[in-house]
Amino acid sequence: MTTVRLAIGLVAFAATLALPVAAQRSAPTRARDLGIPFEGATGPHNAITDVPGVEVGYTTLISGGGTWKRGEGPVRTGVTVVLPKGKTDQSYNAGYFIFNGDGEMTGLPYIHDYGRQGGPIGITNTNSVGAVRDAIGQWQNAQFGEGTATDFSFGLPVVAETWDGFLNDINGDHVKKQHVFDAINSATGGPIAEGSVGGGTGMMAYWLKAGIGTSSRTLTIGSRTYTVGVLVQANLGRLDDLVIAGVPVGKELADLEPIEPRQEDGSIIIVVGTDAPLSGAQLNLVAKRAALGMGRTGTIGGSGSGDLFLAFSTAPSTYDSTMQTITSTALSKRGLDPVFRATVEATEEAIVNSMVAAQDMEGVNGNRVFAIPHERLRAALQKFNRLRRGT
Repeated sequence: MTTVRLAIGLVAFAATLALPVAAQRSAPTRARDLGIPFEGATGPHNAITDVPGVEVGYTTLISGGGTWKRGEGPVRTGVTVVLPKGKTDQSYNAGYFIFNGDGEMTGLPYIHDYGRQGGPIGITNTNSVGAVRDAIGQWQNAQFGEGTATDFSFGLPVVAETWDGFLNDINGDHVKKQHVFDAINSATGGPIAEGSVGGGTGMMAYWLKAGIGTSSRTLTIGSRTYTVGVLVQANLGRLDDLVIAGVPVGKELADLEPIEPRQEDGSIIIVVGTDAPLSGAQLNLVAKRAALGMGRTGTIGGSGSGDLFLAFSTAPSTYDSTMQTITSTALSKRGLDPVFRATVEATEEAIVNSMVAAQDMEGVNGNRVFAIPHERLRAALQKFNRLRRGT
């Protein structure tokens, strides 16, 4: 088979870049810019930050090139943080779903039993979970701690991971606590960066460059309008399985052989946020629906893949310290379907956005991962009459 590759814009910097989100905000190409048709109405930024109060921050670490040397590089990694309630100590209802357990997401036992969580959600590479967890706990303690021996402000942080060892010196412990602090402190709402940023810096999906992607949907239930937002760290799948907007894009790009063919052993972390009032049990159901959005992109969910999904609601709860109660409302069973649909649609688009926004990257020992070629993607969609009119 003939290999056709464009090695333009490969990322291989000699100097270390440690960029907080403020330095990364830009307007990269997104899936809709290419005319890819998606169902549903988006929020103003088509991002998880369309959910009121949600903030996202990154620190991106890129340094070195050439031959791998443990502890020195090349480095292609970072950390992403999602703050469901911003930089506050307010807790929120939460749920989760483990589609395939070859991965890690800390903090799940508490969510499993109590349907609640608090503080930032971290996403990084496999071997940096501990450092990120400790840093989030220390940040919370510094911000909200009581300074006593029985202080619980450290909490039980949620931190998830995917593996970036094809491009990154993953055993080099490059993600430090200060990188996490920087990501949290610089987190904001509004438009957010996608592709090779934060924890997604060294990730690939369907053997093509990917990383962080996001999308949102607005929905009306009764007389109220709500938002569902999704953020993914995509590192999953095989090229020949890739489907975009119902088109077998991977088969149309079959000549784009990966530099090193891989099995279906990647992973994906999916975070779903909404301001719709949902209980922890209902959020478990929402997290499950993320699997359907993932499936729309073609993956079979391989046995070596860590596919872990978290869902949260920012709807307020009322605390009564005298009665020791928490009071909140929740949608009826009939009100859940619009949330389910929004979750599926936004998850699918977020994964595609993670790929469309990414750029070619070179990492350890010259390993290269190439971004999906936009014009060939458009040509594949045109062949199946799936381009949006006017693009």
